Amino acid sequence: MKPNILLITADQWRGDCLSAVGHPCVRTPNVDALAREGVLFRRHYAGAAPCSPARTSLYTGLYQMNHRVCRNGSPLDARFDNLALMARRAGYDPTLFGYTDTAPDPRGMAPGDPFLTTYEGVLPGFTVRQLLPEHEKQWLSWLRGRGRADATDRNVHRPKGKDLTEVTNAPPAYSKDETQTAFLADEFIRWLGERDSSWFAHVSFLRPHPPFTVPEPYNTMFSPEDGPAFARTASREAEAALHPWLAYDLPRQKKASFVHGASGEVGEWGDADLSAIRAIYYGMIAEVDTQLGRIWQALKDRGAWENSIIVFTSDHAEMAGDHWSFGKGGFFDGSYHVPLVIRNPLESRSSGSQVENFTSATDILPTLSDLLGARPTNHVDGESLLHFLAGRAPAAWRDAAFWEFDFRDIAEGGPERHFGLGSNECNLAVIRDNAFKYVYFAGLPPLLFDLGNDPMETRNLADDPAHAGIRLRYAEKLLSLRSRHLDQTLAFTELTENGPVSRPNGFAG
Repeated sequence: MKPNILLITADQWRGDCLSAVGHPCVRTPNVDALAREGVLFRRHYAGAAPCSPARTSLYTGLYQMNHRVCRNGSPLDARFDNLALMARRAGYDPTLFGYTDTAPDPRGMAPGDPFLTTYEGVLPGFTVRQLLPEHEKQWLSWLRGRGRADATDRNVHRPKGKDLTEVTNAPPAYSKDETQTAFLADEFIRWLGERDSSWFAHVSFLRPHPPFTVPEPYNTMFSPEDGPAFARTASREAEAALHPWLAYDLPRQKKASFVHGASGEVGEWGDADLSAIRAIYYGMIAEVDTQLGRIWQALKDRGAWENSIIVFTSDHAEMAGDHWSFGKGGFFDGSYHVPLVIRNPLESRSSGSQVENFTSATDILPTLSDLLGARPTNHVDGESLLHFLAGRAPAAWRDAAFWEFDFRDIAEGGPERHFGLGSNECNLAVIRDNAFKYVYFAGLPPLLFDLGNDPMETRNLADDPAHAGIRLRYAEKLLSLRSRHLDQTLAFTELTENGPVSRPNGFAG
């Protein structure tokens, strides 16, 4: 019997926010339980941000430099393979609960097609069982069916009895059993009860994505005093002075992006506000973890636990007050370090292990490719994690994390005008190992951080003559990585007098 495949993403979950990796206050017993039966990857990084670029890297196994989904709303080129299409070729009917944030390729579509008016399309290959995009209309309708007559729009996230002039952990009107997470978990569990053959499901939770609000008891589970020190400079002004991108981005962060209905800029919030919001974020993580526990139990009750491969991860992370910031994007680790736990019940040798090697969201597709026995139809940038799942370290593995961020704005052109750059110059790439982090901007100055002496990334050494050699070495390392990962779909094929010769991986150097 083929194994079941369950891919779970929890939007905007930081990689350090697991009790299994020693977070000082967050407790995630159900993710921890999964890790005890599987493998936890401690240094796992998103390939890009925000949602659409990050998810495209996860779904296609491609770096942004190859898939070219630059921002929410960038279409996904129809020529690229993805994990849903691959699963379908392997004999599954991949089924979606939630969303994929995939803008369709407009070429060949009718100009008036409504799918061309939103970036929240569905990845080709998925059968949709329960859609839940960011407008949450399906969940709101469900709430009204449960007697919540006032659940007519996203104002349902406003704290009960509170205005929005100050940050508050007051709960919303809906209960812990009525969250978006509970709604999707219910739909998956109901669908699970209908299965009589092997299945492939993707449960894509909205939380802990903003708005930052959570019902009882999670709203008071953590206090603002909990948690580690913020990674940041001494002031917002010092942070903005670190780089022109930060000077542009920090004043443009809006409170309404994080607290529904609030007005003004994030910069108006003080230390107490940042700490209070982070405590709410921790509570949102605890709420999602509880619903994961319901899913684990449902799998066990249905007798499916021992035949289900489970992948738990996030698309990207959340700054959560680090560097005086919220949200995702830019170049700091807080936006890109995400959790990854994989449980393969057919492989027990690695159960409970934790991997310190750098891994990437692009590794998910090639790993599923190996588990499904289905090959991608084009070049991929990621590498299979099967060796780690079998308890073996690969003979050769990457020694650094790599991610990208594109800040172009094709519709409005804000960054382009501000910096005087072309859209194709509004991007950055990061290479980060244990010692240093190098950030290359196509049209702006670079950054270099000494992670050993400055783990919070507060001192840019790119212009320090004493570090010129290190900067050059990391620039060359980044260039080498990008050169090696140019699309190889047909580059490993050669037409000869004897016909085509194809070597899927070329010759080893």
